Amino acid sequence: MDTQKRLHEHISALADGELSDSERELAFAALDTPEGQAAWRAYHLAGDVLRNTPCSEPSEGFNARLKAALDAEPALAAAPEEPADAIILP
Repeated sequence: MDTQKRLHEHISALADGELSDSERELAFAALDTPEGQAAWRAYHLAGDVLRNTPCSEPSEGFNARLKAALDAEPALAAAPEEPADAIILP
């Protein structure tokens, strides 16, 4: 098993309260890295979703990034409506 996968499993087990005392130090060391911190947040978010627990507020700047992404999307034009007298009924 590769080291990164093993560290993620340790972080997941720590988040679930299922990590043995002998492996706890390794998990805490992994949490000192940006990747380990991202994994910790991801596991907690997944747990919140599975438990249907309300999540915290979006991170700072989330709304601005979302607005910018939506503004960058091409606009969809609706098909023009046909006049009522142009509709032919059987």
